[in-house]
Amino acid sequence: MFTMINNTTTNKEFVSLSSGFNKVKEGLSSTLLSSPSIVRSLTQHLSATGGKMIRAKSLLACSMNNQGHIPKDAIRLAIAIELLHLATLVHDDVIDNAKTRRGSITLQKKFGKQPAVICGDYLFCLSLQIAAEITVNRDRVEILLTNYMSRICLGELMQNINHKNYDLTTRSYLRIISGKTAALFEAAFYAGAVLCDIPKNEIGKYSRLGHYVGMIFQLSDDCIDYEASQEKARKTVLSDFEQGVITLPLIYAFKSEPKLKSKAKSGKITKDEIRLAVLKCGGLEYTKSVSKKYYQKAFDIIDRLNEDSYKKETLKGILDKAHKGLK
Repeated sequence: MFTMINNTTTNKEFVSLSSGFNKVKEGLSSTLLSSPSIVRSLTQHLSATGGKMIRAKSLLACSMNNQGHIPKDAIRLAIAIELLHLATLVHDDVIDNAKTRRGSITLQKKFGKQPAVICGDYLFCLSLQIAAEITVNRDRVEILLTNYMSRICLGELMQNINHKNYDLTTRSYLRIISGKTAALFEAAFYAGAVLCDIPKNEIGKYSRLGHYVGMIFQLSDDCIDYEASQEKARKTVLSDFEQGVITLPLIYAFKSEPKLKSKAKSGKITKDEIRLAVLKCGGLEYTKSVSKKYYQKAFDIIDRLNEDSYKKETLKGILDKAHKGLK
């Protein structure tokens, strides 16, 4: 299945970055399409709604050695990370009662909430099963995934607890997305570094880098909800407020316009009024300014990494992709 590059020193099997990414896409599709018959119709539907797989790309990039090659185990773990991400999306759509995702009808809308929840649970289990096949640093990988899965779940729970909390602060919101979104990016960057046998004193840099990229990615998504068309976003827009999810642009608008918060609490406000208020008071500009601070921190970390220029440029490309929606 793999086009191998021999490494007699480490006795590992390696592939190029581009080949590795193609193998991840093939492996993810194959895994979903070959699921047990009882769940296959659901996983086949998910297979047809492919995403950008930025987490998988991040893991592969971080696992590259100084020849630009990645270990075979990174492919397996990238597939596991994408399955874990897919599971969180399926559950999110159930919680939010979302109708579309990635330009297609959601699993919960097409098959019902209960089958969607069970399918999401199946994907969680499948992710751990594939991760258990890792041969290098297996104990660290298993601990890593279970720890980050816990953080993701706690972040989602914290968001749910703050449903329609119009008094939510910026600090509390950043804590929420640190778990529900940034934790999985952090896991991807950290896992790649572990598989690359990067010195322990350097691995912390990868964790922080993943955290910053994840924060940028979520803040970008927050802005898209207010400024992109549904066709561009490939999902329902202007939906956060309707679902009771308070994001940073709106937090800033509430702080700038106290009357707006009072009107929202009364329930006598439309999503179009919210959108116009966010745009008028500079909620998007504020959110982008917060994201730019994370961007600069991430950029500085990449510059300080003890890596070759190709790997640094690859990581900067991923950083720019996460930041793209904010430009």
